[in-house]
Amino acid sequence: MEIAVLGLGCFWGPEIKFSKLEGVIKTEVGYCGGDSQKTTYEEVCTGNTNHAEVVKLNFDPKVISYEKILNFFFEIHNPTTLNSQGPDFGTQYRSEIFYLSDKQKEIAENVIEKINSTLSGKVVTKFSLLKNYCPAEEYHQKYLEKR
Repeated sequence: MEIAVLGLGCFWGPEIKFSKLEGVIKTEVGYCGGDSQKTTYEEVCTGNTNHAEVVKLNFDPKVISYEKILNFFFEIHNPTTLNSQGPDFGTQYRSEIFYLSDKQKEIAENVIEKINSTLSGKVVTKFSLLKNYCPAEEYHQKYLEKR
């Protein structure tokens, strides 16, 4: 089992899309990359915590590779818009890959380079070492109750 943590705008839609991929065992929404180890939705929305909304994936690398997950990541969001996706604006909606190992970093660099060449160098997706991941459990439960 491996983990991928990806920021691509509001986390609800991407979480559903990733959960349907063969080889993805579990998904979870949360915040990552910020200044503190704990945060709330309200704090993240101020734009002062430096967290991004993210989807955390547990996946079986024998079924789906990290590279395929990243290629899908780029298919389901716009990597050329800075701090926004669709109607959502703010640093928490940025496009960012949070890697957990040197291997993931290398794969992310290669995938971004390939995507960037097809998009004339307009990709703004960042890649960063995983830092201060915080699950958004209370909001996830409320969201599931509404579905």
